[in-house]
Amino acid sequence: MTGQHKYNARKKEHYHTGYDDGFEPLHSLDLNQVSDFDELAEEMKATAFGGRSLGEAVDVLYEMVKDPEVFVVGTFAGAMTPAKMGLLIVEMIERGMLNAVVSTGALMTHGMVEGFGMQHFKYRFGQMNDEELYAKGYDRIYDVLELEKNLDDLELLIDRVLQEFEPGSKVSSRSLNEAVGKFLKENLKPQEKAILKSAYERSVPVYIPAFSDSEYGLDFALYNRKLKEAGKEPLRFDPMEDLEHLTTLIEQAKSRGIFTIGGGVPRNWAQQIPPYIDLIKYRIKTQGTVKNIGKDVPGNANTVSIKYKFGVRICPEPVHWGGLSGCTYSEGMSWGKFHTPQEGGKFAEVLADATIAWPIILKAVIQRLEKDKK
Repeated sequence: MTGQHKYNARKKEHYHTGYDDGFEPLHSLDLNQVSDFDELAEEMKATAFGGRSLGEAVDVLYEMVKDPEVFVVGTFAGAMTPAKMGLLIVEMIERGMLNAVVSTGALMTHGMVEGFGMQHFKYRFGQMNDEELYAKGYDRIYDVLELEKNLDDLELLIDRVLQEFEPGSKVSSRSLNEAVGKFLKENLKPQEKAILKSAYERSVPVYIPAFSDSEYGLDFALYNRKLKEAGKEPLRFDPMEDLEHLTTLIEQAKSRGIFTIGGGVPRNWAQQIPPYIDLIKYRIKTQGTVKNIGKDVPGNANTVSIKYKFGVRICPEPVHWGGLSGCTYSEGMSWGKFHTPQEGGKFAEVLADATIAWPIILKAVIQRLEKDKK
């Protein structure tokens, strides 16, 4: 019969066992056999759905960070610092798990609020309406309150940092974050933690590609207005310096990995570096050869040698909306951003709230690394 599958007729003597075709068996999660997060993650790999993806993410992140030749870029979006996940970034930096950080400006803004010892507060729905919150100087981030006074005080501190730059000089988000990190190191006690302080101490560059989309960026703009009013030349913000700086680091690395919380600009900005390197090599090399336009364009999977080998993403955004925050690593392979599994690429995607999954995954990896040392 036309189109009839040769296995249409099921016969018991043809049934396979699962093992016959290399399928991995599942087993029930037995908490009596689990004593730490590492063991929990190992057991969850043999379950299903989100639990399995979490367990597999621990494996990939562990392999990524234990290899000293892998240059790991961490990208962070969402309100992770007011949600009190900031110390997880600090932990990853201080343990050498991250070699570069790409973030939203808002995440770093609220991280500086926390780093300078200011306080965020719980908000319970129905406790106070948003109109009253506004009148009393509270800025709501879902179930967290940021004090407008915190942001006012933060501006004064950022002004002190900006005064270290000569009027008219060029500034990038990386150079500004480095200056803030230095300021934090000089003004915080040794035991006090802050993201930019840890990044400064360990020479980990921090980039904010959408810098003006934040209180941080607005404070920079206000400072420039003050310079103009004083008859001085404003600081010149150059986002291209950030792009070229990370491009150089990615190009020089022996191997590359990416760890992503959420999506947004940080994720895509970091992921576009391998195609950018390819474009530099191809378009500049063939510049002026009009006959090549639309022809002989480099293929996606096999022409870009500089790609990410590892990737771990924790994000609740589903793929079917079509947005970049939900696009899979497989989709990124079509752009030449990631090595395929056949090329050795290893990726894990956890569709979950990062405030739930991230602490578990990170603690499991830390425990596994500590066991290695023993």
